[in-house]
Amino acid sequence: MDLQQIADRLEIQDVLTAYTRAIDTGDWDRLDTVFTPDAAIDYTQSGGIAASYAEVKPWLAEMLPIFPKRMHTLGQVDVAYDGDEADVTAYFHNPMLLPLGDGKERLVQFGGLYEHRMVRTDGGWRSRRLVEVVVWRQGL
Repeated sequence: MDLQQIADRLEIQDVLTAYTRAIDTGDWDRLDTVFTPDAAIDYTQSGGIAASYAEVKPWLAEMLPIFPKRMHTLGQVDVAYDGDEADVTAYFHNPMLLPLGDGKERLVQFGGLYEHRMVRTDGGWRSRRLVEVVVWRQGL
């Protein structure tokens, strides 16, 4: 691995972190630093939608607040470079708390893989495609 690939890997990991922080904190505009405007996103394995970034961003803002407490953890990150593009797979664990009323909550968890196709842009690395692959779920 050369110095450029090391720098690229660090930037790609920062993009992955920006994604999870945006989702967990509800900072939906931060997703603009994660995805290209023409990105395709597929959340169907977790019960969500598959659509363009322009459609997914407001959908996330509408749907995810039903889980007011969200906290991603990312694990292994694999990057396979193809010039100014890269296939990136990151393990994830995503626990969320679902309010049930009367102060009770249910823990809902997903574990799986985020599979991105990332591209180098003038603004840095961005995801052009995200497929959320659910390996396991609990609490639903």
